Amino acid sequence: MTPTTPLQVRASVYSALDEDRLAWLALTLSPGLGPRRIHGAMSRLGRPAEIFTLSLTTIEAMRFPAEAAQYVFDGRARAAAEKEWERVREQGARIVTFSCEQYPERLKQIFDPPPVLWVRGDVGLLGRPSIAIVGTRHPSPYGTGIAEMLGRDLAARGMLIVSGMARGVDTAAHKGAMVAGRPTVAVWGTGIDVIYPKENKKLAEDILATGGALVSELPLGTFPAPQNFPRRNRILSGMSIGVLVVEASENSGTRVTARCAADQGRDVFAVPGNVTNKNSWTPNTLIKQGARLTATWEDVWEELQSDVRLELEAGWAVESKLKDGASDLPDRAGSSLGLGNFPGMGVGEAIVFDALRMDAALQIDELLDQVEAQLTSSEVFTALFELELAGRIRSLPGKNFVRAI
Repeated sequence: MTPTTPLQVRASVYSALDEDRLAWLALTLSPGLGPRRIHGAMSRLGRPAEIFTLSLTTIEAMRFPAEAAQYVFDGRARAAAEKEWERVREQGARIVTFSCEQYPERLKQIFDPPPVLWVRGDVGLLGRPSIAIVGTRHPSPYGTGIAEMLGRDLAARGMLIVSGMARGVDTAAHKGAMVAGRPTVAVWGTGIDVIYPKENKKLAEDILATGGALVSELPLGTFPAPQNFPRRNRILSGMSIGVLVVEASENSGTRVTARCAADQGRDVFAVPGNVTNKNSWTPNTLIKQGARLTATWEDVWEELQSDVRLELEAGWAVESKLKDGASDLPDRAGSSLGLGNFPGMGVGEAIVFDALRMDAALQIDELLDQVEAQLTSSEVFTALFELELAGRIRSLPGKNFVRAI
């Protein structure tokens, strides 16, 4: 009786497609191999899984470092890939390799696309038309509000919102998409089992619960390291039709994402800001350099290629609230935020909402002074309670209030 070799046992466990995915994963986990070298090696093979059958000399001829070539040849790369495969399966996640049909086509077009993506959630989202909304981790109330508004309005019209789930603008953009009842995708600079920042654990859970996805090019267990996040930014822009910058200082990592977008031939959009605010430096500079000035979802829509716009518009279910011109999905940035009538509000709520701003907080004493001719203090407190309960305003430390949209 002929003994069964370990390779034959493995081949009986994994399908041909899985063998190819294991090959991509094995090279990704090998020391000293980056995306360009891995893609170069795979382009020489008839099938990715052939890498497991090559001689050491042939592997070295692919310009692999000696350590990496030996790691692949003696089976350690394969063993590491199988171990990671099982860990991913236990997490309820997926491995999406460059040769998989679920791999986003736009991401394939960049200079150094990641050979492997680790994905939790809906893998089918990766190929949808998307826009990356990025910005500072320390936004002003205006920045937070505009990021959420644009995330919501674009998502409501079928655009997939992609961001990095960092504090600040990223978080607001994801929340905006979910307010619209649409999925959103977070691209991490850690393994998909390592939530960063930790306070966004609930946000990560909400993204998955609303049909979104968490994506990373890093193996499970990878903790946050400074070098991971600039590399992550090329995926944000690479997956997307364009990048929308809300607020970012001169030295912000957001500049890296905007530069990646420009290098990749993606559109760059920027929300103008107050010139005295340091977080306005990057978006204002990008606008001077040719980025599209953005105040509403329509500013993005007008720049979309006709085939993308038609694809998105074909999917519109033209919801009744859009037909009715509901105030939470304005046609123009100021239509539901300026002075005038506020549908769905009582008189007291409308007066208080009218006095508040989106770009600057108003302290309670200042608010009381502004509306004292129209409302008593008790009426103001009641209106604030109702507005905050309805999600129209936000309360900040020190009894300061701003509009939430």
